[in-house]
Amino acid sequence: MPSFEYEEKHYLEGYTAVCGCDEAGRGPLCGPVVAAAVILPRDLEIEGLNDSKKLSEKKREMLFEVIKEKALAYAIAEATPAEIDEINILNASMLAMRRAVEALEVKADFALIDGNCSRGFEIPTETVVKGDAKSYSIAAASILAKVTRDRQCIELDRAYPEYGIAKHKGYPTKEHMDAVREHGPAPIYRKSFLKFLDK
Repeated sequence: MPSFEYEEKHYLEGYTAVCGCDEAGRGPLCGPVVAAAVILPRDLEIEGLNDSKKLSEKKREMLFEVIKEKALAYAIAEATPAEIDEINILNASMLAMRRAVEALEVKADFALIDGNCSRGFEIPTETVVKGDAKSYSIAAASILAKVTRDRQCIELDRAYPEYGIAKHKGYPTKEHMDAVREHGPAPIYRKSFLKFLDK
């Protein structure tokens, strides 16, 4: 279960606003990659807060509202399919995370980043592999990013019902790839993710 151990370590070093940062949507064929940054109060406990992938959709939706209400600050940002194609998905994920950190109303002076890569941040960072299962604020960011991205998929599905995006959330399932082959890629697709069309 996540804890405040990572955050507390940096508070004890003298930092005053430690945020957690995570993204959702690196693997899908379509739509943006969404990132969130969250600063939580140091003494806060949110029951059930965990890695978004380990929670039911209903639980994520509930926690989404609780996190927004209780956080000292939060921000959600994204990088577009065009940006993903231009700079690659890893760099686009970093761009979305930097945008989220920079958009925080309370300026963070340290960022905990989920994963093993941190690029271009204007403040000091620590990467935490599987951070959404270890750090409270990264877990909170993972929920904000995942719920936002899932809601976007519902909207994309309404606009482009032929692809079944609400069901697979844009991931490259056989059903999804078959739909792209049949209908061709809509403007929401990441061109660099469609190599399977060449086969």
